[in-house]
Amino acid sequence: MSISILMSKIKIALFLFSLCLISCYHQVRQCTDFKTGTFEFVQEIEGKKHSSTFIRTDKLQIETYNGKTDTATVRWVNDCEFVLQKLHPKNMQEKKAISMEIVATQGKSYTFEYSFVGEAQKQIGTVTKIN
Repeated sequence: MSISILMSKIKIALFLFSLCLISCYHQVRQCTDFKTGTFEFVQEIEGKKHSSTFIRTDKLQIETYNGKTDTATVRWVNDCEFVLQKLHPKNMQEKKAISMEIVATQGKSYTFEYSFVGEAQKQIGTVTKIN
């Protein structure tokens, strides 16, 4: 067997081994660390940073944004997914429940996907636990 054929077989074997390792990788999410506490959410809208803070208990989330406070119920579907429903909606849009899923955790922050319940279009955000 020539050296070039042997080298090709080694490269293929290494590639397959690497592919196997990558496909077996599963990121651990520590979602329960973020079920309760005080959090900050920062987002950029039209080039300007906006932030809100919220306190989450087992059953409620109280959020302050631009000096206004809103309260929503929290219903946990599993350790990493929950649904928010505003307690005092002011219009039809605010009556829609919001589905939230924690997709990654790292240290004191988590990345999440959210959408109105029943809608396919999802947004992504990152929240930092401050207490």
